[in-house]
Order: sequence, then structure tokens, then C-alpha cells
Amino acid sequence: MGMRDWLAAVLVGVCSLAQAAGPNNRAEAVQIVAEMRRVVTPGGVERSQMVRIGGIDQAVTIRGTDLRNPILLMVHGGPGYVAMPTSWYFQRGWEDYFTVVQWDQRGAGKTYAANDPATVAPTMTRARMLADAEEMVTWLRKEFGKDRIFLMGHSWGSSLGVDIASRHPEWLHAYIGMGQIANSPESERRGWRFALDAARRDGNQPAVRELEALAPYAAPGQTVRLKDLYAQRKWLGYYGGAVHARRGFEAESAAVKLAPEYSDAELKTIWEAGDFSASHLLADVVAIDFSKLTQFRCPIIIFNGRHDYNVSSSVTAEWFETIQAPSKKLVWFEHSAHEMFNEEPGKMLVSLVNLARPFAEKAGDVAP
Repeated sequence: MGMRDWLAAVLVGVCSLAQAAGPNNRAEAVQIVAEMRRVVTPGGVERSQMVRIGGIDQAVTIRGTDLRNPILLMVHGGPGYVAMPTSWYFQRGWEDYFTVVQWDQRGAGKTYAANDPATVAPTMTRARMLADAEEMVTWLRKEFGKDRIFLMGHSWGSSLGVDIASRHPEWLHAYIGMGQIANSPESERRGWRFALDAARRDGNQPAVRELEALAPYAAPGQTVRLKDLYAQRKWLGYYGGAVHARRGFEAESAAVKLAPEYSDAELKTIWEAGDFSASHLLADVVAIDFSKLTQFRCPIIIFNGRHDYNVSSSVTAEWFETIQAPSKKLVWFEHSAHEMFNEEPGKMLVSLVNLARPFAEKAGDVAP
């Protein structure tokens, strides 16, 4: 190719890039994201639908490049903090090795938008949420002809996940916990101490006063008031105990706006849904104590953020040492707090492929 031809080719490329400039609005941005992660393999799946669970329509997405791969159900945290709207960022690599299911739980995300909150409100109990999770696993196993699936619970979702692992080990290749709840009252105390120590080091007197006013925070036998919990979380997040080296969840909150699964109307209610779920369930969540739940009959994998104080990773690690299971593995994410799938997505993918998928391979539940 001569110099003149080379220059012409470069100009054509520049013109092509110029024509692709944008996006100019949310719709264009979302379309770019949707097209970049579109599943094109002939044996793949890309579904967004409602499933009738617990008497109401509940939203799921089901994505993967080969339906012969194992099912991985992610049970989101919060309560009400849906993972589906940021899954476009962290999940695409998973879909080459798993058929990944994101589920907006009762009272959360798209499920909240699809149902009358006044009708759903009386059903917002942990017992009903656990029954929903059991129904969802049952539906997935039947829908895709799978004896077992992977269940991965994050934060609040880990409280549901660990109960399913205990009650129904025969349903699971393995249980995977992230931000795993173990002893919530002790976790709350350690999170409060972390925030107070950080505020004192920083010379942040308003934070120190606000946190000291909570003492004795989460004292044994004491119910944590929501307003006290929110005060603790405000400063815990400010000092990186929720997302390491960041102040809060602002990046994730902004990324939600690029979610292809959500309409403008559904986005308008997503934070309202989070408040709705928290108001009904959060007080119970911070009282959960799994210290005595130590016997499991399915493999257990725990992903633990080294800097997680939202759900104390040190409390989780101490609980992990006490559990007995056919196989167990604790993985430390050294550069993460509570959002390891967003904070270290590469390590998350490698860990899922190297530590979880072999259980499905042994069972013959993978694509050749």
C-alpha cells in the first residue's frame, strides 16, 4: 500500500468514527450497550420476562452463550438493591461459562414497577421472600431441565441463599456467598467502630458526633432503629466501607441509567422500590444471626471483600472457619469492599470459572 492509499484508508476510518459519534441521549446509550453484549451464538439465550412467583409477576433476565452450561442464579442484596441494572457491566464474561439469571425480587426494581405496592406490602416478610427464592430455583430447574443450579447470594440475598443451601442442598451444584451475612448484630458493631475510627483519624467532628450519639450501637439484645442504621451506613460508606476507596455508591447508581432492561418509567421507581423494600425488611436483616448454622451438605464458596464493613468480612471469615461442608473455599478480594463483582470483575470471573464451574463439569452439566 502506497502512502496515498494509506492516507485515504486513515481518512475513511476517521470519517467512520465521526459518523458513530454519540450517544446523544439515554436511548442511544442503552442501544449501544445492548448491541455490544447481544448474544449471537446459535445455542445461546437472551430473555427478559416475567415469571409468576409467589402469586405476583417477578422480573428475570436469562442470558448465556450456550444453554448446555450450568444455571447461575444471582440473588441480589439490599433489600431492594437490584443487580440487574448494572449486570451489563460485570456479567458479560460470566455468560460464556454459565447461563446467568438476574432476578428483581418482590418489592424491588422491575418487579416493584409491575405490581401494586399496596397489595404487595403485606407480603413483604422474610419468610415470603425465602419462599419466593425456593419457587424461583424450582422454576429454573424445571424450565431448563437441570437437576442442580448454582445459587449466588449477595448481602441480603446471601441470607436467603444460605438458608436454601441448608434446606435444599440437592438443588445446588454449590452455594456462593458474597458479602455473606453471618452474624448481623456483630457486623453492625464492627461497621460502626470502623466508621467512628475513620472519622476520628480524619478529624471529621460532625461525623464523630453523629456516630458517638448512636452508642451503644447494636448492643446485644437491642433492636437497631432504621434511622440509626442509616446514620451508621452514611459514614461507613463515606469512608470506603461499602465500595473500597470510593465514597458511596454513586458510580453504580449512575451506571443504572444505562441498563437496557429498564424502561424510563421503571427507572423512575427503582430507588422508591429500594426504600419500600428496606422499610419492610431491613430491621429484620440486621438481626439475623447464622452463628449456629454450620452444617451444610453442598459445597460452599465465599467471596469476601477485604475492606467490606457494610457486611463485616471479618465476621464472615470467622463464621466460615466453623462451617462443615463437602467442600468449602474462602476467596479474598483484596481491592474490594461490599461490591466485589463491580470492584474486581476480572477476579470474579476467574473465581467463578476456576472454583464453581468444576462442580458442574463433574456432574456433566456444561457445554462440551
